[in-house]
Amino acid sequence: MAVTNDLVTDRRVMRHADTLRGEGFEVLCIGRNDLGVRCKRGWLFYAEYNVRLWWRLLRTEADIVWANDTDTLLGCFMAAQMKRKKLVMDAHELFPEVPELIGRERVKRVWESLERRVMPKCDALLTVCQSIADHYKNRYGVEMEVVRNVPVMEERQSGKVAERQSGGRILLYQGCVNKGRGVDWAIDALEWLEDCRLVVAGGGDLLEEMKTYAAAKPWAGRIEFTGRLTPGELERLTVGASVGLVMLEDMGLSYHYALPNRIGDFIAAGVPMVVSDLPEMAAVVRRFGVGEVMDGVGAWALAESVKRVLARKWSEGDFEEARGEMDWNKEKEKLIKIIETI
Repeated sequence: MAVTNDLVTDRRVMRHADTLRGEGFEVLCIGRNDLGVRCKRGWLFYAEYNVRLWWRLLRTEADIVWANDTDTLLGCFMAAQMKRKKLVMDAHELFPEVPELIGRERVKRVWESLERRVMPKCDALLTVCQSIADHYKNRYGVEMEVVRNVPVMEERQSGKVAERQSGGRILLYQGCVNKGRGVDWAIDALEWLEDCRLVVAGGGDLLEEMKTYAAAKPWAGRIEFTGRLTPGELERLTVGASVGLVMLEDMGLSYHYALPNRIGDFIAAGVPMVVSDLPEMAAVVRRFGVGEVMDGVGAWALAESVKRVLARKWSEGDFEEARGEMDWNKEKEKLIKIIETI
């Protein structure tokens, strides 16, 4: 399983790997640090990564080569072709449609060309939500299995929700601090949420910029940046949150159709959330009633949604239906079937 990040915080890849190991498969996960990639960003990073990945895979005995997202696809495809092995692609997002590629049509076309040539040749394709599966079917005529990025829903402790409602008000943002993620909205929203603290858990391209932005606010003392956390550390932090924040600006189809894994994490922890009014994430919140969908964009809309969440008395029972539906114990059967089929 190949991925361009450092693996430590990629819970989807680790969840897939652990599931397959539990079924008796041997799984090797390869991240950017495992390959010793020297270039840190831009086209040189992707070029170096895929060359190093290809060379590593040629020297690795494997029956299946697994590409996580479009940015690992070239190296995986070349190795699979040369060694005549099965190729799986897991699209965590619409990679050519990420906000960082808006206005960069030349670069976008390169990634789309790679997808167009390689995806129909894969032995199996999967993704995180039906909207992305439909997009790829319309674009390239390929069929993708939807395997949602949800946690294992087990060993839930009762009473935690009530304790949080009577204690301090912690707003939790977890995930990458990147363009269009609404971290600046959350910082500004504290102006109207005087009894709340904001915790930003994660790293990213804009982390230092957001730290500087927050430090200039009169309420800077109510903002904490934790940096990247391990899954265990993040789980412990999430359990203590009062409101989970899942904001995305509608910047490109990748964000428009996103179903972030942290939605499942908040449901598992019994944390009501505020989400942007985008199709996949809003559908979950509206269907199960586990939070509020923002009526608009920006800091004011976010603050008003948070107030509505905090004004309601939540209980463990409010999350039970969602937990029963969004459980990895159900989703993993699809993953196992895909591997057994090929």
